[in-house]
Amino acid sequence: MTTRSIRERPRRPRHGATANGARLTLGERVRDLFLVLMLFCLAGCALTAYTTFRVWQVGQEDGRRKVDAIIVLGAVQYDGRPQGALTARLDHAIDLYNQGYAQYLITTGGNQPGDRTTEAETGRCYAVTQGHVPAANVLMENTGSNTLESIQHVKAIFLARGFHTALFVSDRAHMLRILLMAQDAGIEAWASPTATSPDDLDPNLSTGTMLHEVEGLGLYMFVGEGSGSAGIAAPSISPATSDGSTLPVKC
Repeated sequence: MTTRSIRERPRRPRHGATANGARLTLGERVRDLFLVLMLFCLAGCALTAYTTFRVWQVGQEDGRRKVDAIIVLGAVQYDGRPQGALTARLDHAIDLYNQGYAQYLITTGGNQPGDRTTEAETGRCYAVTQGHVPAANVLMENTGSNTLESIQHVKAIFLARGFHTALFVSDRAHMLRILLMAQDAGIEAWASPTATSPDDLDPNLSTGTMLHEVEGLGLYMFVGEGSGSAGIAAPSISPATSDGSTLPVKC
């Protein structure tokens, strides 16, 4: 190799320098880092905005049709008495049942520590005593501690009973997450949200509910976990068979 070729070999830029030999200043480094962070923030805001829109959009749709079972997602109850959101869901599900959309209701949800009954038991008693639904036509999933667990346990009832199609009843903001989980569990699912839940009608509650659902969708889509749904917390201690039949529940 000649002396001339050695002298003409291009040098690699030193660390912190550009290809033309100019070094990046501290200000330029901070500017580039700021731009990268801004792009991440904008992408995150766009994803959050789209998810919020989809939660709202799906919640406005009512896909009621004849199915094997109407499934009511659990919510807050006190000592066997359903509260606002759960009452609204049960009333809507009972109305769908009375219109002939399904032969069975399935109530879901475990209990809070110290509770003497579960959300599923409370829902079943309400449907039987207030809605006059035959007790034999109300099944229970009373061990789910969150939406994902309840749907997985409902799937076990479906397998035992030979069910395939379901109409899910919950609040409007809850429906997108429910449908995703149900379809992933192999249930042919449609949504029929209640229009009278205080969680949707009260602006103070609806904002928190929407944020909860966006967070829950993120956990499920990216981590594969289900965040706690409204009012569902701990596994129920009430016995139930694998096909959703239960031992007698005192209403």
